[in-house]
Amino acid sequence: MNAAVTGRRSVGPAPVTAVERDTRGGRPMVVLRREIGDVLRDARQRQGRTLREVSSAARVSLGYLSEVERGHKEASSELLGSICEALDVPLSLVLREVSDRVAVAEGLLIPDTVPVELTASLRGPDEGLGWARARGELAPIG
Repeated sequence: MNAAVTGRRSVGPAPVTAVERDTRGGRPMVVLRREIGDVLRDARQRQGRTLREVSSAARVSLGYLSEVERGHKEASSELLGSICEALDVPLSLVLREVSDRVAVAEGLLIPDTVPVELTASLRGPDEGLGWARARGELAPIG
């Protein structure tokens, strides 16, 4: 996959990608568990936290969290929620990032808007600092 599609720069050998070729017609097929794992790993690394720290906080084995981050295991909704809580990242933002990555892989445009409900839920007494914190947890993809 090229950098124009993923928005990532390539350094060294190409990493394993979350998009594979579908044998039924050569169309890109997104492997959702890999995209979820990539987003979770990116958030953890941006926080400078280890697998051990996050696995302990999420109450999941280190090995299983590693498998989820590498896209080898599919996280249940409960486990995904627990990992997001351990990372102090809203599940909605993780899913939004995953959705945006899938849209890019499929060649679709990504809307440059934020749903009113999400904006309202992130506003509180600090008037939007929750949104600023949450946005800092996930890197832009494009």
